Amino acid sequence: MVTSINSEIDAERVNKAVQAILEVLGTPEIELHEQALTAFQQGNHQLVKRLAATNLSDHYCKALGYLGGALKLTPNTDTILAESARAAAEFAKEKTLARLGREIADAMN
Repeated sequence: MVTSINSEIDAERVNKAVQAILEVLGTPEIELHEQALTAFQQGNHQLVKRLAATNLSDHYCKALGYLGGALKLTPNTDTILAESARAAAEFAKEKTLARLGREIADAMN
């Protein structure tokens, strides 16, 4: 499917994409995610990057770690948003698989 693409990068469009990614991440359920989201919301993007760097397998932190860079509106913004979206999707996938595994275990016991 080919769509028309607007090559303009502006804060409004980026913020809309950021909000979509935040919706996929949802409400934090563990302290690490609460800390990362709070830091992101406060604009402490360095702390979010540090949390992502020290929790390498955590897709929630990875997604937020990228988002701070997207807000800078550079030529890399599209790539940064894409990587953040991929990490958010992986987080949602893992969360769904864990939930389904618990539900199957409950059903089979």
